Amino acid sequence: MKVDTTTVRLVVAMVEEGSISRAANRLGLAVAAASRRLTDLEEQLGTKLFRRVPHGVEVTESGGKLLGYLQQVDTLVDRLASEAQALVSGFDGRVVIGAPKAVIIEFLAADIAAIQRIYPGISLKLVEENSRIVQQMLRDKTIDIGIYEKKSGFLDLPQMCYREDRLVLVYSRAHFHIDPQPVALDALLELPLVSLGKGSAILAAVQRVFHSRGRRFDCDYLVNGFDTMLAVVRHGLGVGLMPPDVLRSFHPEDGLGVAELAGDWHQRSYLLSCAEGHAQAQTLRNIEAALTAGRHVAGR
Repeated sequence: MKVDTTTVRLVVAMVEEGSISRAANRLGLAVAAASRRLTDLEEQLGTKLFRRVPHGVEVTESGGKLLGYLQQVDTLVDRLASEAQALVSGFDGRVVIGAPKAVIIEFLAADIAAIQRIYPGISLKLVEENSRIVQQMLRDKTIDIGIYEKKSGFLDLPQMCYREDRLVLVYSRAHFHIDPQPVALDALLELPLVSLGKGSAILAAVQRVFHSRGRRFDCDYLVNGFDTMLAVVRHGLGVGLMPPDVLRSFHPEDGLGVAELAGDWHQRSYLLSCAEGHAQAQTLRNIEAALTAGRHVAGR
């Protein structure tokens, strides 16, 4: 038995309108074409669905029994069409975003919350990794959107500017006396630095500045998170580098001091790239646009 969705809607409309001509007009069909569809369906079923009455038609007992099923089919077709339209329009689907911890704390968590209010039908999954691993995941297409520090970029993908931040020096007032003036690079290099570990943008930045002075960065305290960095700093084992917004998120006590850094080496730019293929294309574009609103293409 073959019944197309137009015929299903025709039968439902005939019951509601009480007339084949009014039902045909509602669906944009010629009356002859609607009549032919009804006849074909009745022949397949082997029973009459409607009987003629003055000024129209009324459903038969057999038609009444079938009507419940056809209404369910009509509802499912409407739902399918609605959900398909949501996918095509980018209002539904799933997008996986990868980003470093600092980006999540400073910007991304708030951005995702705002996006979920705009696109409640889109499921957003967040993966926290350092900039290098985020790019590897983009390359392997295990995430749909990746955010990473510009200077650590190595992928040949279109890049959009996302956000900028800077690093400040964090130290224990009980163990270090730091001049209130911005700390010069040469003075910084003489301090015991606590750094995030392999693959982090902070470690890469520190290694670059040491290399610029012809020195190698040897660190006794490489940690995996800013919380661990603060624990080491509190005990005076070294000084740390982190974005000020990240530091504020930990509600630092008065015993921790903060100093600005001289120069521009500590300024950081974050880029956003997409790996197409898994997420629905329009959904991915909607999320990318929401994350980069007001930003400009940074190049490749």
